[in-house]
Amino acid sequence: MEVNILTVYWVCRSVPESSRMNRATAKHLIERYFRQLTEGCGNGDCTNEICASCPDFRSLDSNTAAAKALDLFKVNAKLCNPNPSKKEQDSDLVNKMTDVGNAKENFSDVNHLTETTVCTILSFCEEEGDYSTLIHVLGRIFSNAEALIKSFRSDEPDMSKALDSVEATAKDNPEKKTAGASSSAAAFPDEDVSDPSLKVLVDISALRRVYDKLLSLDRVDAALVNALIYLTPNLELDLEYLDVYGTNPEYLNIFVVVLENTNLHSPEYLEVALPQFCKAMCKLPVAALARLVKLWASYGLTHIRRMMETFQQLITFTVVSNDYDGENLVNDDESVVAGTQCLKLAYYASILAGDVDVEHNEEDIEDPESDELTLHELLGEERLYKKGPRVDPLQKELGVRSVDCIKPLIPHEEFVNESLNDVVEMDKDFTFFKVNAETKFSFQSCPFILNVITKNQGLYYDNRIRMYSERRLTALYSMVQGQQPNPYLKLKVRRDHIIDDALVRLEMISMENPSDLKKQLFVEFEGEQGVDEGGVSKEFFQLVLEEIFNPDIGMFSYDDDTKLFWFNSSSLENEAQYTLVGLVLGLAIYNNCILDVHFPMVVYRKLMGKKGIYLDLSDSHPALFQSLKELQEYGGDVEKDMMLTFQISHMDLFGSPILYDLKEDGEEIPVTQENRQEFVEMYSDYILNKSVERQFRAFKKGFQIVTNESPLKYLFRPEEVELLICGSRKLDFEALEKTTEYDGGYSKDSQIIKDFWETIHSFGEEQKRLFLQFTTGTDRAPVGGLGKLKMIIAKNGSDTDRLPTSHTCFNALLLPEYCSKEKLKERLLKAITYAKGFGML
Repeated sequence: MEVNILTVYWVCRSVPESSRMNRATAKHLIERYFRQLTEGCGNGDCTNEICASCPDFRSLDSNTAAAKALDLFKVNAKLCNPNPSKKEQDSDLVNKMTDVGNAKENFSDVNHLTETTVCTILSFCEEEGDYSTLIHVLGRIFSNAEALIKSFRSDEPDMSKALDSVEATAKDNPEKKTAGASSSAAAFPDEDVSDPSLKVLVDISALRRVYDKLLSLDRVDAALVNALIYLTPNLELDLEYLDVYGTNPEYLNIFVVVLENTNLHSPEYLEVALPQFCKAMCKLPVAALARLVKLWASYGLTHIRRMMETFQQLITFTVVSNDYDGENLVNDDESVVAGTQCLKLAYYASILAGDVDVEHNEEDIEDPESDELTLHELLGEERLYKKGPRVDPLQKELGVRSVDCIKPLIPHEEFVNESLNDVVEMDKDFTFFKVNAETKFSFQSCPFILNVITKNQGLYYDNRIRMYSERRLTALYSMVQGQQPNPYLKLKVRRDHIIDDALVRLEMISMENPSDLKKQLFVEFEGEQGVDEGGVSKEFFQLVLEEIFNPDIGMFSYDDDTKLFWFNSSSLENEAQYTLVGLVLGLAIYNNCILDVHFPMVVYRKLMGKKGIYLDLSDSHPALFQSLKELQEYGGDVEKDMMLTFQISHMDLFGSPILYDLKEDGEEIPVTQENRQEFVEMYSDYILNKSVERQFRAFKKGFQIVTNESPLKYLFRPEEVELLICGSRKLDFEALEKTTEYDGGYSKDSQIIKDFWETIHSFGEEQKRLFLQFTTGTDRAPVGGLGKLKMIIAKNGSDTDRLPTSHTCFNALLLPEYCSKEKLKERLLKAITYAKGFGML
């Protein structure tokens, strides 16, 4: 009963000084009332209704008993005569408490902390005017793993919450009884404690109150910092060489307790204590880390954000405090690595606490396994070219992936650390990621911390290395077989038969030798001279897509309101055409080329392995989404007022209605208040998945032929894949102006160039997009923004009435030297507005 002795000692300080009896007597009586309420007098026939030995007595928990004992003392309630053993116990207790009250207490017998203990020590220190005792106890407990495991446990009797209320009442109105003083602190507010993984025996509410009191004192942080520095090497050794968590899962309590410290992000912790603690935390087994993630997810936004900001602060502080280069890599900085790995826990907690869909998954198109050794395996390069996406062990333990996230609690962008992105050497990091993953840390194993530009660099290295490898293997095959080497993926097409030529050639390659698709693309237009240095390939992609997405062909339907394309479920084209579209998208990523493609986001989610769901209709089929939303929210009689059934209709390619039963005999099943949610889900599934299953499966097959060995699926989220393929919607023309080059006699100081940029900056958003479309072939910026676009403005003669023209394959604008700014603006607007059909070479 050590905790109760300290508690009552602290409570008795609330007894007014004007009380006629001395404190020792008050302590003795309150303790007797407490014993009577919790243990009874020992008389089985007791008739005292406020005694636990009375048959009619309703048992109380410790918190309630503490509050009740003080109330009984104030009204001088009846006390039973205890049996002899009780008298001896009370006598011993009085002696102990007298010693506590009269001697200068150093609390050396405190071997763990509770809220009550801390408040008792705080009261003692306040009375003494010296906090040395508190500092000493905190240093001793927080530097000892066993002591922390036992501290602030939710299964420990703790009366502090009740006593806070009682003390305040005793001061304000000694005669008034306190209602509700018996409520105990919950271990985890707002969580489902039925989940076994969340049952960590730490009283979080009490712990947070204790930190609030402690961290307001000057010397406490220094004591906690020193204690952590002493504690963490022992934690690291225990976790690395002893199965301490497997033996005692309550070892996790240490990390729960320490991480509730809201000052961990401050400079005194960032130097040594927090980096060491993060390194120790990284030694926890995956099961323990998953428990922490679930706990944090149950705590809500404020806690997860604090954890995220703490680890981000550690990473940023360490990065800006050091100089990194090709020899001194940030990958070798243990503090940055540990902070990143701990940030991963906050990232997954944000996903778990947000909107998640782990059920609706597309089936992957698997390649047939072959027992034959590949040349890569024969050359010992299988690690560099191993198939299949990587699986994060923590992700597997949690059963959730980044792509399962519909809306995280904290936006993904807030987990990106720009300071780190500025110093990471992606060529080295890529090597660690692909080859030395067991011995070297790669930030690509934590892709959430990298921005799209940095990840795209990693993808670029992966693509280029594969291209060089295929080139080398082709040379080896040629030497063995005595054939002319063909180190590139060469496509020779006719402009007026571009789809047929491209389809036949790519289909043959994908069937006979799909690895050739990993070679660098070179396109040649029949009857035309020119070396493909990227421009010809870009023009090839533009022409193919322009042909394929032509509404007259009917492969895709176009929505005038959303300006997006969707798969035509009644298309007459064969699957090979859709496979070609998938191949083109994959080749564009592989060859670092931006395409003018306008798909809704659900297409990229499906490419990454998710099925379309109701929420995806908001951008792919907004009118249908609104109708289904109104159905879900309708407050009247759904069956009578709407007269819907589980049979739906939609228009085919020729405008004729097609009926489809969502359920067997759907025409006979009415949509009611009870089944409308099922109707919405089945309708959405049909529109986004079942109706276009044939077309999308062929499309995805083509895409995966090129990207199946790429880290694309591991590194990028669906919205980032869209950025890779289509570019960014954000247009920064100031950045474009700074990086534009000039030719033919123009320079940035030429008057026509100054007039040109003033004109461009005066354009509205839509006009700027038209200009970008006219000059580059797409109205979006590449990954990294318009500053990454290499645009050229070349002189195209002196003043004339001719319009500006462009070479979209080279991002080149041919601009005559007009005589005035007004004429420049008029000619440029006409060119970009009526560009389709002419003016684009």
